[in-house]
Amino acid sequence: MPPKASLVTAVTIGAVGLGSLAVVGGPGAVDWFRGRHVQQASYDSGRAAKSDRASMPRWLPDTATSVHYRMSTTGGDRLLKATLPEPKLPHGCKPGGTHVRAHLKASWFPKGTDHQSQATCGGTYNAVLKGKELYAWQDNASWVAAHKASHEHPPSPAHHHHKQKDH
Repeated sequence: MPPKASLVTAVTIGAVGLGSLAVVGGPGAVDWFRGRHVQQASYDSGRAAKSDRASMPRWLPDTATSVHYRMSTTGGDRLLKATLPEPKLPHGCKPGGTHVRAHLKASWFPKGTDHQSQATCGGTYNAVLKGKELYAWQDNASWVAAHKASHEHPPSPAHHHHKQKDH
């Protein structure tokens, strides 16, 4: 009987030890995972950025220059910086932002910018205009909600008619 008990003890100690390794490796593994699911690119113009990436917002002017873009490949988190030809919001942007914060970070996206939202662009991006510099960000929840809304279809008239029959 003692050999079985020692085998169970050894297996238990081994499992606890492996669990400790997983916890110690956890934060590094999370950073590794996040880093593998983020892409970043720079472009000379808005036109080049939009032709290269389908995920680039269409409201970005073709004439924008020095475009920097960072995106999550596993969701809708985005960061964008571009120099506009003049210090005014692009078409597709409306004054009044939301309190949504950016979940990505980049050296070219000043810390705290996402606390200053001035506009909403394309319905999902928040934006700040500092002179000719446009900083914009989108969070995954806004992207998911917009994507879901764009794929909803009104019920067919026949289906709607059947729902109203409650005699």
